[in-house]
Amino acid sequence: MSNTASIRGPERDEIVSVWNDQIKMRVRIAGTGPALVYFHPAAGLYWDEYLDGLAQDFTVYAPEFPGATPGDPYAIYKVDEYSDLVLIYEEALRKLGLKGAIAVGQSMGGMIACDLAAVFPDLFSKLVCLAPSGMWRDDAPPAIAQLYASAPEKIPGFVFHDPSIPAAQAMFSLPEDPEEIPAAVAQNVWTLGCAGKFMWPFPEHGLRGRLHRITAPTLVLWGKNDRLMPVALAEEFNAGIGNCQVRLYDNCGHILQMEKLDQALADTRAFIA
Repeated sequence: MSNTASIRGPERDEIVSVWNDQIKMRVRIAGTGPALVYFHPAAGLYWDEYLDGLAQDFTVYAPEFPGATPGDPYAIYKVDEYSDLVLIYEEALRKLGLKGAIAVGQSMGGMIACDLAAVFPDLFSKLVCLAPSGMWRDDAPPAIAQLYASAPEKIPGFVFHDPSIPAAQAMFSLPEDPEEIPAAVAQNVWTLGCAGKFMWPFPEHGLRGRLHRITAPTLVLWGKNDRLMPVALAEEFNAGIGNCQVRLYDNCGHILQMEKLDQALADTRAFIA
């Protein structure tokens, strides 16, 4: 895993007005080539080496969850229901002219991508889900409530099998300037809170009953040591989606694209090539 200082990150932003002009959705963009939409997890958009890798072959569009964009925290108040959230994302993609794009979603982003693919079956050409949320099993319950109730120093252990790897350390590091730390902490807490509107105490919005509507070929990637979303939940997506492949990674937690970067990139590229 290379140092995050080498991450190129987004190259430009586009602001899309949606939901009767009540929400200005920021979309971060990088790369050239066919369109690929990335849906980020509950903690917000963190541009990592996986996205950099995809941007070598695709134009990556990464819309930010309402309320998660710095400087626009109250956008979340304009979203009343989870079904509205799905429509907001569809409107943004439609205005960007991204029908037929490839979709990649991680955790909460995977849940949103699956629902978009189920409600609008012709929206995506292919779908890649990285440990998506949205399912519940009594014998393998997601640990969303535990994560939200945990002290900040405990969170890395929920999402990484090995929180000591450089990528994990960089992801949870605070700004070097002490004066910037309070704002950074507040932004992180607020972003999780925005997602919590639809994720707390666990995400269950009926996705299981809609999975059969997904027609796009789908790849599901999952870490076998995922503490947040137990790997047994991969079986639910495999059973519910008609054209679905599943890849499981050993010694890997929830943020699999960081712990198994090369493998995740290779599997993703092979599937969407």
